Amino acid sequence: ICGPMLYIVLAMVFCRFLWRVCLFGAGIKVETDLRSHMFNHSKHLSQQFYHKNKVGNMMSYYTNDLETIQECFGDGVLMMFDALLLGGLAVAKMVQMNWLLTLFTLIPMAFLLIVGTVVGQYMTKKWEARQEAFSALSDFAQENFSGIAVIKAFVKEFRELWAFKKLNKDNEKANIEFTKASVLLHICVTLFVESVICVILGYGGYLVYTEVFNAGQLIEFISYFNSIVWPVMAVSQLIEMSSRGKASLKRISELLDTPIDVKDNEGATPIQSVRGDIEFRNLTFRYPEADYDALSDVSFKINAGENVGIIGKTGSGKTTIVDIILRIYNVPDGTVYVDGRDVNEITIESLRAACAYVP
Repeated sequence: ICGPMLYIVLAMVFCRFLWRVCLFGAGIKVETDLRSHMFNHSKHLSQQFYHKNKVGNMMSYYTNDLETIQECFGDGVLMMFDALLLGGLAVAKMVQMNWLLTLFTLIPMAFLLIVGTVVGQYMTKKWEARQEAFSALSDFAQENFSGIAVIKAFVKEFRELWAFKKLNKDNEKANIEFTKASVLLHICVTLFVESVICVILGYGGYLVYTEVFNAGQLIEFISYFNSIVWPVMAVSQLIEMSSRGKASLKRISELLDTPIDVKDNEGATPIQSVRGDIEFRNLTFRYPEADYDALSDVSFKINAGENVGIIGKTGSGKTTIVDIILRIYNVPDGTVYVDGRDVNEITIESLRAACAYVP
């Protein structure tokens, strides 16, 4: 008896080691690869994107959302294989014993699948709301910590505390709503599993009474069903996990699908042997989604070798002029020239490499 069991134990140890390396390792590699793609794409996005998406929101992409996806690829795939293998073998043995009783036991499982799908879609929406609330909370905290000196200088600690309290409450509410949906799913799973036990005892007891089964076989059948309880529970966890994974993947996809709007025009060439002539010709510029022009019909020329100072009140467009020379923002053709060449005809990398910028 002990000899075969020893081989089984050794096989289980080896297989468990393999699935941790293969499945969990694959999940980590997916997370690492996705993070690299996200970072590479993020550093090419324009300033306009970062006006809308603050640091706290970006950090939630790289932490919570990526961890959720990694969990789906690691634990989720493992649960799926475990549920299919263990559940499939148990159901096969149950069918061999009595196919009709097995059918009765699987009917509630079909209802569970329908309920799980509906609740899963609801949970996806709630997880999206939860992640948005967490992003807002993280962004507010990051801005406050980085600007704590300004807050203290203007004695705004109490005001910021109340604003944080509201965001924290919204975050709590979003988490509670998702948890309610998660608990509802687990309750449904437990309800359907226990209902199946009632079916087995009822119809199985009748089979024992009619001597189709004996009592020992009924206990054996119940044991097989108990073997598929974990796969059923795993399915419920998979529904919850996939709901979170879909919501996080949707957020990350929105980041990766964001177009790079400030980029080299077709046919742009590097600038060589820069002299330093800069010319603006009737440039009118407005920041994206702004209500007024930052620069209006601006024209001037700076010859190579000249030192030029630009003065003006806050918001008059001094920094905007420098950012436009560096192609931080897009400008119309024929409005900004460097060494007589339109900046839109020069590759961004070579243009910025020719500039020294101290913000």
